[in-house]
Amino acid sequence: MAASSSSSRILGAAANKVSSAARRQAISLTKSAAERIRHLLEKRQRPFLKLGVKARGCNGLSYTLNYADEKGKLDELVEDKGVKILIEPKALMHVIGTEMDFIDDKLKSEFIFINPNSKGECGCGESFMTTSKSAASKRDNT
Repeated sequence: MAASSSSSRILGAAANKVSSAARRQAISLTKSAAERIRHLLEKRQRPFLKLGVKARGCNGLSYTLNYADEKGKLDELVEDKGVKILIEPKALMHVIGTEMDFIDDKLKSEFIFINPNSKGECGCGESFMTTSKSAASKRDNT
């Protein structure tokens, strides 16, 4: 239990340090992404879309999107073009400066992330790696 408490304090401290920089521009939405998010939130009658990252795929991290009814204590709130997005604390350092877009064409309909922190993606586009994730992987392998 002490490790969990310690992890929570570390994540909280990291979120607070990043928080001031994140308020400037954690993520931005294109008009298309904002319209799609607005439609989805209205359809589900939810106030927030929550963005996170999860360890998965060839390159280590994958984006997650979920509906949320309330803001968590350490979640970062981003309001852009009339929609509200929550960013999970552990995802914040990986997504700062990211632009979220929505593509809808004959072949696919999906959100895409233009992430300046991404240092590599797998061939299928499911996962990505940031500098902090690649540094952590190198430490873990030594």
